[in-house]
Amino acid sequence: MPLPGSGRTEERWERLALLAEDDIVAARIAEAHVDAVAILHELGGKPPDSGQLWGVWAAESPEAVVTATDAGGGAFTLSGTKVWCSGAGFCTHALVTARLADGTRGLFAVALVDHAIKALPSTWWNAGMASSDTRPVQFTNAQAVAVGDPGDYLNRPGFWHGAIGVAACWLGGARRVADPLYRCARSESADAYSLAHLGAVDAALAAGEAMLTTAAAQVDADPFDRANTAQLLARRARAIVEHAADEAITRTGRALGPGPLCQDGRHAQRVADLSIYIRQSHAERDLAALGRLAGHRREA
Repeated sequence: MPLPGSGRTEERWERLALLAEDDIVAARIAEAHVDAVAILHELGGKPPDSGQLWGVWAAESPEAVVTATDAGGGAFTLSGTKVWCSGAGFCTHALVTARLADGTRGLFAVALVDHAIKALPSTWWNAGMASSDTRPVQFTNAQAVAVGDPGDYLNRPGFWHGAIGVAACWLGGARRVADPLYRCARSESADAYSLAHLGAVDAALAAGEAMLTTAAAQVDADPFDRANTAQLLARRARAIVEHAADEAITRTGRALGPGPLCQDGRHAQRVADLSIYIRQSHAERDLAALGRLAGHRREA
């Protein structure tokens, strides 16, 4: 898989999108693994070995905090509970964010075979993304290796490049969710309403594809974000692709009624998976952040 900013970023994102067309959950797990590969490359960490599957567990919660303690000699231990850990039961390694004694946030690599790391019972009730095995993980003086310096995980340009990789998966899932609507348009049962819904969906998907193509070119032209536009680019891309996913889910359902959702198990699962996956977006909060960035850029 080409690294972001390597000159082949569009290929990277299209491969993720194609995987999501086939299996949204598999794409979500693969995206995290290849993001971990990119993070380790950018921050000077040891690259994953063949046969390893890495997660990136960076969600933060006031009620569940993981702390890192310097054990000397460059080693650390992690303690606490990390929430929203996808692949908790089957990943072999993970990159985990944790709070240091001075309050800064560091990134740490852990091997999940460590008995001091325990996946807690699942509290997942939704059918969407259920097979991603996302659940809390408890750390009890677990051995860890620091990756980069404190703050590097969030401050590197690659953080925002990775955020666009997630959008590529959303786009692939949206394409496949819209498949029944495209098939309907080719049938004799198509009417003006279903065609209008498809027109809106097709335009939204095309906008998402064009945005990712443009974003990939910009990332390859400025991989170190010297123009300081990576966050703006990522937030625009995610907003446009999230809209496309919303359009695909809503308009396919409105055009075709309950039939595909009730009688096509694969379609129903894709809709459930994508509906949960796009909630990795923070909705209006992300739009507000985009608005602030866009406003300052227009003023400048």
